[in-house]
Amino acid sequence: MVEQTAVLGVASVGLGMVLSPGPNMMYLVSRSTGQGRRAGIISLAGVAAGFLVYLVGANLGLAVLFAAFPELLTVIRIAGALYLLWLAWKTLKPGGVSVFTTRQVPHDPPRRLFMMGLMTNLLNPKIALLYISVIPQFIDLDRGNVLFQGIILGCVQIAVALLVNLSIVLAAGGIAGFLAARPSWLRAQRVAMGSLLAVLAVTLAFAHG
Repeated sequence: MVEQTAVLGVASVGLGMVLSPGPNMMYLVSRSTGQGRRAGIISLAGVAAGFLVYLVGANLGLAVLFAAFPELLTVIRIAGALYLLWLAWKTLKPGGVSVFTTRQVPHDPPRRLFMMGLMTNLLNPKIALLYISVIPQFIDLDRGNVLFQGIILGCVQIAVALLVNLSIVLAAGGIAGFLAARPSWLRAQRVAMGSLLAVLAVTLAFAHG
């Protein structure tokens, strides 16, 4: 079984990370604002497929690795906390460009949109490190099947990411116009998300410690 605290922890981390600017968000927003909502949704389907690749690949390997070397969980926990702190800095530092800035993009067919969404996610270091360094620290070796726990927690992260990204795709056009006239609101969003990531990093660093 998976603890409720682990589910809530992964959901919180997943929410903080999906709301912080990154390759997936930039690609989905650029497609939605430049080619329309339908293009954004097709691109999101490709991103979802990328999540599934990470979910299966990471958990099959991690289940064997952690069973053989349980002390690696401590190393991964610290690495995940440091990564979250780095994301917090990237979010809070001045000079960033809004992901909701309208950009001109070529109009691509559905298959290309899907494949571009898939590759954007597969090549996204943020997602790779999420599955390698962050989610595994919520796995409890004393609570049964490691593979089962990893899949459940990964599905929680995917559900959070897809819900948030779908909302962003549907609202991207309106958000872009709103923020274009209100740069102070964008700064407030960065501060809020960066602060959340920093708090999560500290919490995770001392969890189980």
